[in-house]
Parts: sequence; structure tokens; C-alpha cells
Amino acid sequence: MQTKQILLAALFGCLPLAAMAQYHSQVWNPDLGNGQYKNPVLYADYSDPDVCAVGDDYYLTASSFNCIPGLPILHSKDLVNWEIIGYALQEQEPKDFFDKPQHGKGVWAPSIRYHNGEYFIYWGDPDFGVMMVKAKDPRGPWSKPLCVISGKGMIDTCPLWDDDGRCYLVNGWAGSRSGFNSVLSMRELSADGTQAISAPRIVFDGGQANHTTEGPKLYKRNGWYWIMCPAGGVEQGWQLAMRSRSVWGPYEATKVMAEGKSGINGPHQGGWIHTAQGEDWFLHFNDKGAYGRVVMLQPVTWKDNWPVMGRVPAKGYCGEPYATFRKPKSSSTTKVNPVESDEFNSGELGRQWQWHANYDQSFGMPTANGTLRLYNYYEPTDYKSLWDVPNLLLQKLPAPTFTATTKVRVAAKAEGQYSGIVMMGMDYQALVAKRVGDQFSIELHNCTKADRGNTETVTPLTTVKPTAKDPLPYQPAIYLDLYLQMKVKDGKCQMAYSLDGKTYHFAGAPFTMVKGKWIGAKMGYVSEWNAQKGNRGWLDADWFRVK
Repeated sequence: MQTKQILLAALFGCLPLAAMAQYHSQVWNPDLGNGQYKNPVLYADYSDPDVCAVGDDYYLTASSFNCIPGLPILHSKDLVNWEIIGYALQEQEPKDFFDKPQHGKGVWAPSIRYHNGEYFIYWGDPDFGVMMVKAKDPRGPWSKPLCVISGKGMIDTCPLWDDDGRCYLVNGWAGSRSGFNSVLSMRELSADGTQAISAPRIVFDGGQANHTTEGPKLYKRNGWYWIMCPAGGVEQGWQLAMRSRSVWGPYEATKVMAEGKSGINGPHQGGWIHTAQGEDWFLHFNDKGAYGRVVMLQPVTWKDNWPVMGRVPAKGYCGEPYATFRKPKSSSTTKVNPVESDEFNSGELGRQWQWHANYDQSFGMPTANGTLRLYNYYEPTDYKSLWDVPNLLLQKLPAPTFTATTKVRVAAKAEGQYSGIVMMGMDYQALVAKRVGDQFSIELHNCTKADRGNTETVTPLTTVKPTAKDPLPYQPAIYLDLYLQMKVKDGKCQMAYSLDGKTYHFAGAPFTMVKGKWIGAKMGYVSEWNAQKGNRGWLDADWFRVK
């Protein structure tokens, strides 16, 4: 592994720590403690999840699009209790392209597989081709991305190593790049999975009956080849299962899960698991609007050689998703959840954090005194909104209702430098402290339809004196100690600020959260400056706590 990759992995918390305490969420725990679980098992935006089983261990990855580090790796012993153990992608290539925010581009619908002692992840980058990384240990280090097939439009890729060692790859197509969709293609790869050795063939066309067929996963069971995939669209779609005696088809298809009377709309793309205990399960996502695409778990029952997902109907093969069900059989009693809060004491970023583009060290880094420092980013001359900046440090929303509070110190060396928190999406709101003269202006920055190039509006709330000031004569910084808060409920976010951590002042009216490009809304830090050069100010985050 190259030195730079090791440094990036360490910064992003992807290398094993000497001791990592198990994290228990205060806002969402799917394990009911009585042998049952509730859906979603991951109330966070892990879009297009895929999973593989290696013995009693389960490893999940998901789409990360433009966010870095990308390709999150989650681990579980029972498919219900999950923790983030790292990321497989530290930097997206081509670098000059992904050094800038590329909303909704990059990593689409990955698949994770274990073969011959190695873990493989394939994904389709709709603009550049089919990509792959591999590792001996899912915690890393992972190889640099390899372009297996170059070209536009290929998405949602999944390999299968057959019993004879031959490798096949199925993929969907992005109509925005290729001009067609609802089609699944198959081709053969070299035995090591690094290059295509056959031309592609169409093995399924969803046509009108199964429009928007996408997200295929390829399996083999009892001599049958299986493609499991969603159709019908994210919000109102359904699950298909297709079977054939030949990997090349033709495939017979039937609907194996839909909303029905469950109230769980559009049970969408995911992965099938056969456990060491002989059970079958299916992890899939469910669209929750601004909260993103959360992950649900359903039992799989084989009926007449069809995999019925969820509640088994009296007739036919189309199941309905469960809201609660018994946990999968497992010897594990571990209770753990993906990390949300961060004290910034370890010298590494918590594994929940991602940037909006490839990381540059000038964005900031952890400090030796138990804080995270984020430097002001030079806004471009044509700046319109935060949609255009790469240095937003954000994490997924972890539950339908929660409060996130952070203690920060804002340092400003020049007029107009500002730092604070943001609820980011195609609409966003930021609560910041900006230097105005020798004081700070507490402000709300709002933007509607930022993805369409709209400019943000600034609403000053109050002016406060600095907590401290540099005694130096050369460009002294002024400092403000501040507590910032986001209260989230029913799709709305109420921002607030406090100077003492006790009395909080509401910052404007509740903000209606809006999703990003193919991702849910995300929360975190912002630190900017409307300049192109000069001595930057910064934000030092002491802690970030979710309750």
C-alpha cells in the first residue's frame, strides 16, 4: 500500500485501533432485546446495500456516490447489529474530476463478494466504467481502484465465480448516459475478475411490465443461476427473482416482494444471504425521503423453488415486508450500532464522517489536544452556494428523531470568515458565526434548489463579542466559544445556538430537510471564506453528540 493511502486510511479510521469500544446508539436500536428486531436495521442512508457471508461474519457495503471515504464496510454477527469497520475507497479516480464535488456521480450500487481468500467489491461508475477493489481483510487495506471495463452507462454490477472457476458479471444501465435502461447484461470476466473476455449479452429486458429493472445481484443455488433485482422505481417498486439453468439465460422471472398492505413502500435493491445456520435472508433499502434510503431485513422462504421475501402469501410467490420479525439464528449476543457521536480524542476522524469530494489536507485534520480543526475553504470567484465546495464534513442522519449538539471554537483572522454547522441537501441551512469587524455575527445561511445553481440567502440573527483575541500585532485572530444544535423530527430541523451550553436560542423557523443527489440529507460542519488567498481562520470542534 502506498504511503499516501496508509495516511488516508489512518485519517479516516480505516485501520484497526488498539481498542475500539462498541458503540450503542441513543436514538435507534433495531434489536428489541427479546429475540425480535424492528425495521429498519440501519436507519441511515446506506443506499443499494449488498452483503456477503464468510462463516458467521457478515459484511455490508453500499453506494457512496461522490462522498469520501467511499464504499463503507459494515460488519455484523447477526444481520441486525451492525458497526462501521472502515471504507474500501479512500480516493476516487480520475482525481482531477473527483477533487471537485460531483454530486450523485461516482460509486453506484456496489456488490461485495468473497472468493479464494479475498474480498472483492465491484461497482459501476456511470461516467467511467466498471470498477473493482479487493482486500485480504475487509478492514483493509484495500487495493487502488481498477477499471475492469471502461465506458459510459454501466451501473449496478455484480460478479459470480462459478463452480468451475469461471467468472461472470451482470450489470444494469443508466438511461441518463446510455439512452436505455430496464435492461440487464451479462459477460464473462477473466478468472481473476480483472477484465472482460467476452462481449456482453442482454439476458433480461424489463420492458413495460418491469420498467426500471436495475440493481441485479447474481447467485447460484442448487444448479440454478439466479438474478435478484428491483423493478418499478425506488418509491413504488417491487422485487424480482429470475432463474435459469444457464448463466446466459433465458431467465424466467416472477415478483417475490412488494408493498402490499405492509405500508413499507417500494422495497428496493439489496442482497440475499444464506447463513451458516442454514437460513435465508434479504437486506434491501426503503426510501425515506430526506432521511435517505434505510436498510431493512426480511426472511426468505423458498416456495416451489422461488425465494419469497417477507410474509409468505397463501397463493403465489409475492411476499410483503415485515416491520418486525424474529432475529436470524446466531450465537452472538453482541449489541452494537454504527457510530454517530464523536469526542475527537483519538487523533482520527470517526468512521461516520465523509467529505463531499476527495480529501485535501488543507481542509483540516485532528489536533493533538482532542479537537478536530477545519480550516476556512477559499470559495471560488463564481461561488453561489455550499453545493460548490468540497470541504463539507458530514455524516448520515441516524434516526427519525434526534438532537445533535456540538461544542466548537470559531477562529477568524479576516473579515467574512465563518464556520458552523449545516444540514445539507439540495436545499440546505447552515448556522454559522462570521467575523464582522472585531465581532461575530451569528447567521443563518439558506439555499433552495442549490443543485440548480441558486444562490444562498444570509439572515443575521445577532452580534456577539469574541471570547478571546490574539495579542499578536500581525493579523490577530478573534475567537468565539459556541454551542450549536440541530433538533430533527418529522423531516424538519430546528437549529439553535448557545454561548454557555445551557441556554439555547432558536435560529429561525424549523427547516424542512431535503435530500441530496441520490443521497439523504446529511449533517455536519462547514468552514468557509469568500476569498481566494490569505491567512485562513478555522473551526475547532471539541465534540459532536447525538441523543
